[in-house]
Amino acid sequence: MRPCALETPFGTVGALRAGEAGAQRVLALHGWLDNAASFVPLSQHLRGIDLVAIDLPGHGASTHLPLTADYLLVAFARAAFAAADALGWERFALLGHSLGGVVASVMAAAQPRRIERLLAIEALGALAEKEERTTQRLRDAFDAHRKLAGKQLRVFPDVATAARARLQAGTGDLGEAAARLLVERGLREVEGGFVWRSDPRLTMPTAVRMSEAQSRDIVANIECPVRVIYADPSQSYFPDALRRERAALLRNGELIVLPGSHHLHMDDAVGTAAAIGDFFSA
Repeated sequence: MRPCALETPFGTVGALRAGEAGAQRVLALHGWLDNAASFVPLSQHLRGIDLVAIDLPGHGASTHLPLTADYLLVAFARAAFAAADALGWERFALLGHSLGGVVASVMAAAQPRRIERLLAIEALGALAEKEERTTQRLRDAFDAHRKLAGKQLRVFPDVATAARARLQAGTGDLGEAAARLLVERGLREVEGGFVWRSDPRLTMPTAVRMSEAQSRDIVANIECPVRVIYADPSQSYFPDALRRERAALLRNGELIVLPGSHHLHMDDAVGTAAAIGDFFSA
């Protein structure tokens, strides 16, 4: 994939692009604390599309949001639409993994005239919060924001050490090769080594989450064709019963379950590409 940069009202949006000019336009959105390199393995097995994988704000090579703005789903969705605008894309398809799949769900529901198709991997709708947890979530988020000013970024002596740290974090059972890809794009060089490029605020609790009813309303109002790919076993925060209930709400959707980890699109790019098949060109 070849690197490019898109200038938007949200600042510079870093991106990687592959495929055929004039083919089906597909905007790819990565997961939390990942970046556009998340789609490098998969891009090698997808044909007949113009694939642009962006770094969401605060990730990879993209500008961090100002301190006056929060990293909420609506902000990510608006930034992704701004990236499409910078590409000159009025209508396009979406490919989203994890957080990217959540953002893509919001985009498809919010602007149905612009989204032609949605392929969601390991996500559909938003992570929900019980209403009675609203105040505690706000308190946790505000406390974390105040404490952030005194924190120092960890400096890694080399890329390999950073990759090991990412693996030890245990986010989604990431494989070693996949971790290396993400880490290489996710670091910036400083005196004495490397630090994460991502905005430290991304690690803080989200101040506001939707309820389950709100999330289901979003899924139920996605008008375009949707294909959802889930990994087996499921993640603890998105159990199999819940994810099947969400998929059943789709007006025009289909569900595929593959054996693998949360990052199956990286660790099993061939199998995931086979599950995608001709979805984007159908």
